[in-house]
Amino acid sequence: MEGLINVLNIQVILILLLGIISGIAIGSLPGLTATMGVALVLPITFGMEAVPGILLLIGVYFGSVYGGSLTAILINTPGTPASAATAMDGYAMSRKGLAHKALTISTLSSSIGGILSVIVLILVAPQLANFALRFSAPETFALAVFGISIISSISGKSMVKGLMAGILGLLIATIGIDPMGGFPRFTFGNINLANGLNLIPVMIGLFAASEAFKSMEDIFSKQNLDIKVEKVKLKWVEFKSLIITILRSAGIGTFIGMIPGAGGDITSFVAYNEAKRFSKNKDEFGKGAMKGIAAPEAANNSVTGGAMIPLLTLGIPGDAVTAVLLGALMVQGLQPGPLLFQNNGPIVYTLFVGMLLANIFLLVIGLFGIKYFTKILLVPKSILSPLILVLCVVGSYALNNNYFDVIVMLIAGIIGYFMVKLEFPVSPVILGLILGPLMESNLRRSLLMSQGNLSIFYTRSITLVLLVLAIITLLTPIISNNLKSKLKKSAKSENN
Repeated sequence: MEGLINVLNIQVILILLLGIISGIAIGSLPGLTATMGVALVLPITFGMEAVPGILLLIGVYFGSVYGGSLTAILINTPGTPASAATAMDGYAMSRKGLAHKALTISTLSSSIGGILSVIVLILVAPQLANFALRFSAPETFALAVFGISIISSISGKSMVKGLMAGILGLLIATIGIDPMGGFPRFTFGNINLANGLNLIPVMIGLFAASEAFKSMEDIFSKQNLDIKVEKVKLKWVEFKSLIITILRSAGIGTFIGMIPGAGGDITSFVAYNEAKRFSKNKDEFGKGAMKGIAAPEAANNSVTGGAMIPLLTLGIPGDAVTAVLLGALMVQGLQPGPLLFQNNGPIVYTLFVGMLLANIFLLVIGLFGIKYFTKILLVPKSILSPLILVLCVVGSYALNNNYFDVIVMLIAGIIGYFMVKLEFPVSPVILGLILGPLMESNLRRSLLMSQGNLSIFYTRSITLVLLVLAIITLLTPIISNNLKSKLKKSAKSENN
């Protein structure tokens, strides 16, 4: 009750609203991630009291994660890596004139996923945090392998092309300093490659710049590119069909979010894959499936609450954003860990109420703003495409104030353009780039732990379960396609 009273203060509410609106703006801009947004706002909180200061950062965090989906759906430009999975079906819906419905699904899924993760945080945080501690290098490696296996589900028409794209992502991920040995790999003497290729410029290039190049080509070929915006509302029956997907995805996001180092990037792809696995209409995915938006959005927004579980209960940040929040809590004189609830109980429960309120505000602001967000589609493509390209350049440069990132983005854009032309899926490249370093470093740590004994991967229950799931996930589409082709052949032979 004291937490509710503390939050229901006009000053705190205004600060929380400011944080959410700022976060949405930051998340929707290519190159400005949630981590960067929270880090930029952090110095402002130094002179503030603990509750409003931390809630401002939480508002930016929650808003940024949601904001990434807006541009992913409208212009195929994921604002954050976590919204890359949303772009696959979100942009497809926009091209059909269903941007209003797509954004409604995204907003509802995001806020529900966030609310559910905070409820889990309140109810069972200590128990879940203890379980998360069981994730060592072998378990994290197995989780990364499970994530990689999803390539088979997001490959589109050709499994071979999807696997080739995934391998390309894994190869790109090997560039830079060896994580264990410390020697340079594939840097060719270029100091800019010492830390590897940054995910953000590559993602901006593959998704946004390639789309801008394609649009400009179509402009010169006199093709009609302008997308109609039909105010088709989400029906109650349609929303009911998404509830199970949202709940399942929120559970996946909360679980993966509490594992240190996993983050929302892998979560959205895992949830997307599971939504496709359980769907009766698998062929709709990638072509504008509503569940293809609901699943990744519920998952990556539930990571926000999940990542706070190890932060508050153990003092271990679940991802890069909560690492910044750890610093903010310590600046305010709060030491995250087992004694936080005992020594600072009122403040902690005030933060819990504030997080619930932040997700409710996110829902209201998101639904209210949809009619304004969709206005971007009314801008002629002849103006919008060059503008997107300018934003790509600005976003890539702003990341590290480095022109090399702009070059990487442009090269990735050219590669992405030809991949689209040749019908190669882009998402597996991003998935390989995200999970490659996680998989390699934890594989090698695991082998060091066991002194090269591979039994470490099948004698640990969590690791074994995840690896078995990875094999099932990889083989299921292959078996399913073979069965479909056999059924079609038998049907043809019967007709003849």
